[in-house]
Amino acid sequence: MAFESLSEKLNATFKRLRGKGRLSETDVKEAMREVRIALLEADVSYKVVRDFVKGVSERACGAEVLESLTPAQMVIKIVNEELCALMGSESVKINISSKSPSVVMLVGLQGAGKTTNGAKLAALMRKSGKRPLLAACDIYRPAAIKQLETVGAQLDLPVFQMGQTNPVDIAKAAVEHAKKHGNDMVFLDTAGRLHIDEALMDELKAIKAAVEPAEIMLVLDAMTGQDAVNAAKAFDDALGIDGVMLTKLDGDARGGAALSVRAVTGKPIKYIGTGEKLDQIEVFHPERMASRILGMGDVLTLIEKAEQSFDEKKAQELAEKIRKNKFTLSDYYEQLKSMKSMGSLQDIAGMLPGVDAKALEGAKIDEKAMAHVEAMILSMTPYERENPSVLGSSRKKRIAAGSGTTVVELNRMLKQFDMAQTMMKQMSGGAKKMKRLARGGKGFFGF
Repeated sequence: MAFESLSEKLNATFKRLRGKGRLSETDVKEAMREVRIALLEADVSYKVVRDFVKGVSERACGAEVLESLTPAQMVIKIVNEELCALMGSESVKINISSKSPSVVMLVGLQGAGKTTNGAKLAALMRKSGKRPLLAACDIYRPAAIKQLETVGAQLDLPVFQMGQTNPVDIAKAAVEHAKKHGNDMVFLDTAGRLHIDEALMDELKAIKAAVEPAEIMLVLDAMTGQDAVNAAKAFDDALGIDGVMLTKLDGDARGGAALSVRAVTGKPIKYIGTGEKLDQIEVFHPERMASRILGMGDVLTLIEKAEQSFDEKKAQELAEKIRKNKFTLSDYYEQLKSMKSMGSLQDIAGMLPGVDAKALEGAKIDEKAMAHVEAMILSMTPYERENPSVLGSSRKKRIAAGSGTTVVELNRMLKQFDMAQTMMKQMSGGAKKMKRLARGGKGFFGF
């Protein structure tokens, strides 16, 4: 995961500070030296590191900190605040034009994930009530148009393309198409290069002049470190970008791009790609990212993930079923499926304060096991799902044969269901508890 190494080193430094009780200026300077090394190893720009450490040191050596009863906590608080400031302090929304359609021009180098993540962003905008159109303006990369059409089909988003004609003409035609068909946002998937060159920039400038985009979104690969920051500066100097989307933050990125790009370009990171799945895109919240880097968790993002995965109406219906002790195999499967959609256990653990996500490295919901559970439950009759107590030997053999599993596997699944059902009964005591589950839990019952 991104920032994992940086987070480990910073937490080791702060752990040593906590063990000292009162701090001296020497203690703070030694800690700041370790912070500087950790940031440089994370591929943060040298100038950014220098300014960051200077700002933290000046505040951390003040009397308010050194005379505090909990000076180590004060230092951590200062580092947290400075990290937030470094990444932009607060989240910034995508620019929306008052004149429809709003044009979002996606730019970036080849391999950054521009096509896929641009489509993810369009799908995210649709969730907020927008009607986006994807436009294929990359006429050079083999299969670029086909890739956009494929991703568009998977996300149920319309795609406009004119083949390998002039990209400027395609962009203008896409805007006109959007006006006629009621699309209020147009996402232009422009061409990239392996390296920045004059021909690429001239083409992008021509598209910008032709359609006057409300937002020029630069898509950067977080795994390229300082190269990403250099690319950001070059694109900003040539086009005047409005925001940045960082992709591949789920990989082994050292995180330097996220900590440097705002300071170097002055432009905000607006979105981050957190995985290969088409729903794995998030609004970038600097304060939440700073908390995760410092091992303080990110409970708000975890809650948002839960809210996206669990339907509130279904959660309330389930809460009522649990209250009446009517938790069925169908409900059991729905909860497992919802939990699966939240991502790996390591990702979830990384958002919980004080939990070592590394201990769960590679841990995830077993999709093969989930498929077996689904097959077994769907091989039952509706009556059997509602009344699993009727499952005798002959019924179990039929269900196992129909689902391609064994009776042993079926018995194991039924035992897990019984355990879940017992837990549900224990949770059903007390109206207040049930109301809290329905209002805040959104169906999250520990699976």
